[in-house]
Amino acid sequence: MPEIPDIPDTPGIPTIPCMPNTSDALDTSSANNKRQINPAHLVALMAMINESPYFQLLSMRLCSMGVGFATVEVDLQRKHMNAFGLVHGGTYSSILDSAAYWSVYCELGDDVGHTTLDISANNLAMASKGLITVEGRSIKVGRSICLATATARDTNGRLLAHGSSKLMVLQARQTIDQAVRAMGYKPLPPKFL
Repeated sequence: MPEIPDIPDTPGIPTIPCMPNTSDALDTSSANNKRQINPAHLVALMAMINESPYFQLLSMRLCSMGVGFATVEVDLQRKHMNAFGLVHGGTYSSILDSAAYWSVYCELGDDVGHTTLDISANNLAMASKGLITVEGRSIKVGRSICLATATARDTNGRLLAHGSSKLMVLQARQTIDQAVRAMGYKPLPPKFL
């Protein structure tokens, strides 16, 4: 059974290796959220998601998340390219979808899941190498439908792709507890403090 990473005992918000070591890496507070997100839960969740089959297949990393946002990174490799040696549109769609999906997570209860209903991806520039960083932002989190957006940029800040996503909230389906069992992990720390 995979182990969740050690959580530092020091005050402040923990980070994970693929992101800068900043105190705002995990935003755990929100005026709209009556409960505070547990930073230890987010660190353990990101570690688990980064080991999930699809994230491994595309070499994606969920690097930061908090109330209303998520950041996904991918270092471009040959497997991300189309026959012309440029990023395949499906790669853009996958990383936009992943960032948008995780951007709404902290605003949902711990007993619900969610799934993408549709993703609209606009491929705006070609890329063939380097790091792509995708920032997902929640727009609206409702009881049954959530809306999110995501932007993909290269290391120079050039906008490569933009996407919007509609997600459906699922009562007692596709919950994190179900993902933990499917991945063979030990239970994660509680989502809320």
